[in-house]
Amino acid sequence: RYDGREDFAVVTQPFLRTTLLPLDADGKPDLSFFAADCFHFSARGYAEMAMALWNNMLEPVGEKQSYNNFTHDRAKLKCPNPERPFLFTLRNSGFRGSDPSGEEAEPSVPYWAVILAALAGVLLGSL
Repeated sequence: RYDGREDFAVVTQPFLRTTLLPLDADGKPDLSFFAADCFHFSARGYAEMAMALWNNMLEPVGEKQSYNNFTHDRAKLKCPNPERPFLFTLRNSGFRGSDPSGEEAEPSVPYWAVILAALAGVLLGSL
């Protein structure tokens, strides 16, 4: 929808696509990344997500990191450099010559499998 525009871009930032739950030294979930409800992030968790989002915006489309390693290391923050002082979009990532058709790709999982898995999860959870 926005591919032809020069003044606006929408770019998916996949930094959570393959992220695993952070673990502590004992191999158990590190709850310091989560709030008391264990669903929302804590300040530490939000800081990690903010760093991963920032880094994703500074990576070219097609080369974006799809995970977050939860290292709590400020040195992993990326900075714009003189050759590329911008947030990456489809156009400035080297896809200028390509003409995205805008057609949606066929999903890799059929919709009925998602529904079946959700129903099985509810059933198993209720048992």
